[in-house]
Amino acid sequence: MTDTTAATPENLDSAIAVIGMSGRFPGAPDLGTYWSNLVAGTCSITDLTEEELLADGADPDEIRGRDYVPAKGVLADADRFDAALFGFHRTEAAALDPQHRLLLETAWSALEDAGRDPLDAPRRTGVYVGGGVTEHMLAAQTDPKLAAQLGALQVRILTDREFLAPWISYRLGLDGPSLTVQTACSTSLTAIHLAVQALLLGDCDTALAGGVAVDTVRRRGYVHYQGGIFSPDGRCRPFDERSGGTVPGNGVGVVVLRRLADALADGDPVRAVIRGSAVTNDGAARVGFTAPGVDQQTAAIVEAWTAAGLDPADAQYLEAHGTATELGDRIEASAASAAFKSALGTRSVGLGSVKANIGHLDAAAGVAGFIKTVLMLEHATLAPTAGAGRPHPELALDESPFHVVDRAGPWPEPESGPRRAGISSVGIGGTNVHVALEQAPPHPGPPRTSGPEVLLLSARTGDALRALAGRLAAALRSPGAPSLADTAHTLRFGRTPFAERAYVLAADRAEASDRLAELAEGRAGSAPAGADDLRAIGEAWLRDERLPWPDRGRRVSLPTYPFAGESYGAFGLETVRADPEPEPGSAPDAGLDPAVRALLVETLGLESADDLGMTYFAAGGDSLAAVHLVGCLRDDFGVDVPLTLFLEELTLDELARRIVEAQAPDDSLDALLSEFEGA
Repeated sequence: MTDTTAATPENLDSAIAVIGMSGRFPGAPDLGTYWSNLVAGTCSITDLTEEELLADGADPDEIRGRDYVPAKGVLADADRFDAALFGFHRTEAAALDPQHRLLLETAWSALEDAGRDPLDAPRRTGVYVGGGVTEHMLAAQTDPKLAAQLGALQVRILTDREFLAPWISYRLGLDGPSLTVQTACSTSLTAIHLAVQALLLGDCDTALAGGVAVDTVRRRGYVHYQGGIFSPDGRCRPFDERSGGTVPGNGVGVVVLRRLADALADGDPVRAVIRGSAVTNDGAARVGFTAPGVDQQTAAIVEAWTAAGLDPADAQYLEAHGTATELGDRIEASAASAAFKSALGTRSVGLGSVKANIGHLDAAAGVAGFIKTVLMLEHATLAPTAGAGRPHPELALDESPFHVVDRAGPWPEPESGPRRAGISSVGIGGTNVHVALEQAPPHPGPPRTSGPEVLLLSARTGDALRALAGRLAAALRSPGAPSLADTAHTLRFGRTPFAERAYVLAADRAEASDRLAELAEGRAGSAPAGADDLRAIGEAWLRDERLPWPDRGRRVSLPTYPFAGESYGAFGLETVRADPEPEPGSAPDAGLDPAVRALLVETLGLESADDLGMTYFAAGGDSLAAVHLVGCLRDDFGVDVPLTLFLEELTLDELARRIVEAQAPDDSLDALLSEFEGA
């Protein structure tokens, strides 16, 4: 008989908790908006005007062609980045691929959603993420001017997708495994599977997993080819009689995972539980390299539920890959029906695909469906597949265990066991992934209340601080808001302390919300009487003094940091120039001192030579940039300086003076440069 119980002490060791999530998807800058769109059945695929396309540099002849479809799942503000927060100077930030930028911010927000300080994450935190090929990456790595400015190796490190995971580990100080995963369209769900396996094997104790897809930050449509995978009308209709193909989209999503036993012991905010996962490949059992196969898709589903000690029939919903292509939907329906055959005749399993709502997010497609399913479990609500109509007759869904969810409705709890769902993802190349997901266990005990509390807030800038206060005010007014004690505890232990600080004293959530709203508007409100001890904590917080904090709360999900970075744009292939600008100091009347200073300003992305009063590392320099600078000084100016000069605590002004004075060559430098140039 099938085990239909929730995670018990006997199987707790094989269960993985989802404790944090963050994502940005077409039409949704945050998960709150994402959920609202999903429940409403909103299609967030954008129909682009000719003016918008031309303004973003599209080819006029192409977009006016008969087969051009001006539609895409557009990710708003994909070119913006809070560079200073992550320690990148302007030149690096402009060169950094938009996928790297978005993943860094999303990883930060996911850790905050888990109630964790992103710069003080648990030890042995691993990173498992992947992304797609981008226009920015291709343009940057073929631009000789950028290579001359930063060095070819640095350009590759800032733009290549193989460094997506290492940048997160480096900038957030995470010391677990750091793997960039690539399995085409199933990349992000494969990353989640690998993170689950790493946690079960003890490779790490906490894991970030997910993916990103931003092929370009420019508004672009696509060309429809008869018999191709893209929709002729700019809409994706999985399993529908009107289906004609998929629509590309951009997005990013990251989840934070821990072993369920550890999460419960540490009071983490468990949002859902992964009971099992599996990955297979079709091998040669398909008609072509890009075609999917039935048997191994079925195997992935069965193996995932077997790993959970369950049967696929224990699920009430399946979030399918659902590309709306004729071959893809037919094979997926056949594979899922074979895996779920034990559910036939007992009840109908809900079926859906988020691609109808946001388009096909390529490497981020799996995590988009995963996050959708977690949100449905949390809200006990089945969200519809946008625009769902009559099922395609060739899929024979009426003879299967499935029905397409075409309207929002309650997700009843089964008579035995909790709500459960499966998520499938399929990649070109044959990699199939399936994850068995379960609703979170009941929260241990009622929300804690303790009377007045002090809420500690900080941000990098005053504007960000006020924005954060406004977000918190709204969150505390919303239904199901966390207790004031848990809010105070999470703000104290789950956020990075910054220089701009404020605090709010309040006796309850309503008062806290009012005080936070006043702070957001730049007004200082009154404080409750009899809160001198809390006020002392708040004043010590402003002075950056360390005080003991009573452990009287637990971590909860709260609004995350309000990133407000400027636009750093993205490189386009049309901007690549074959002829680099004249080398610094090449003009006959140029002196060496101003030329060296100009080189430092350009390489470090400084505003002007007036910024040379800071040290090399304070200006964002690192070892690779130092190697590049030493090479430029040798090749362009005939000046040999030791690499160790950049490690000294010198202002850039003094550094420039030392460089100009340098005369003797350093033989060891040649060997080091040769090593880097040959890497």
